[in-house]
Amino acid sequence: MTFLWSKKAFFTGFIYSISVYILQYLLDIKFSIPWQPISVVGVAVAFYLGFKNNSSYDRTWEARKIWGAIVNSSRSFGAGVVAFVKGENDHQIKKELLYRHIGWLTALRHQLRVGKPWEHRNERVKSNSLPVAPEQVAESILTELKGYLPDAEIEQLASKTNIATQILLNQSVRLQILRDQGYFEDFRHMEFHHHITSFYTDQGKSERIKNFPLPRQYASTALWLTFVFCAMVPLGMNDIFESYENWVRWLAPLLSALLIWVFFLMEKIGDYSENPFEGSYNDVPITTIARGIEIDLREMIDDSDIPGPVVDENGFLM
Repeated sequence: MTFLWSKKAFFTGFIYSISVYILQYLLDIKFSIPWQPISVVGVAVAFYLGFKNNSSYDRTWEARKIWGAIVNSSRSFGAGVVAFVKGENDHQIKKELLYRHIGWLTALRHQLRVGKPWEHRNERVKSNSLPVAPEQVAESILTELKGYLPDAEIEQLASKTNIATQILLNQSVRLQILRDQGYFEDFRHMEFHHHITSFYTDQGKSERIKNFPLPRQYASTALWLTFVFCAMVPLGMNDIFESYENWVRWLAPLLSALLIWVFFLMEKIGDYSENPFEGSYNDVPITTIARGIEIDLREMIDDSDIPGPVVDENGFLM
């Protein structure tokens, strides 16, 4: 699967390498570069790619930890709602609060999937794609929220820029109203407020990763350095193999293509790890995580028509 994902670099490298080989040996144009300076450049590029990949992985792993925290806080919030809210028609109120929280998850994951100029828009998973354009995302969110929020609240959210933020605000206001009506006392109200604060914190962390890319001096420079190094690889490989005879010489293009593929694979892995919310196969599976939270919360109140877990697509979860 990894090779299929990155095969373009291998075949492009092979075509380039075999072209250099033909010019060198079949047309008797002798031009090569000693391997020693090329290897020095290769070591420098490898270090640079390593730094970029470490930084990219940190972004992806932080995103996964953020959504892991959302899972834990959501379960705690759901358990608190079920245990703390007591009074007339409390089952309907519990359902309202948990559905509003699911609505927040829905709005947040939609907002995190809005396309940014530095992301791989053309490689988003088609079966799970959300709108790329910011002006389309609000409509998409409001359509899906119809299953979780009342029409009046959806109409109020329609004019807001950050719908997820406003849903948490509405949740906070509703909890205060319920406190004033005596459904729970001050201590439990403060516990609910701590959860709201936690959700705002995790939303802000997610938005920081989404809205601030890996600095271009690291992302772009790594790519161009890889191009420079890989352009020299066939010339250096021919220098190594020019003393050999017969069929052994033909290993030079193949080994050059393999080396080019390795470096571009490292660069591509780092490139696709930079943006863990862009909607590609390499993302943090926030749709799957959000669905898991929804199942947990709705089962807490013995709700009906609960959806099943998200099924993987070719081994990938969204």
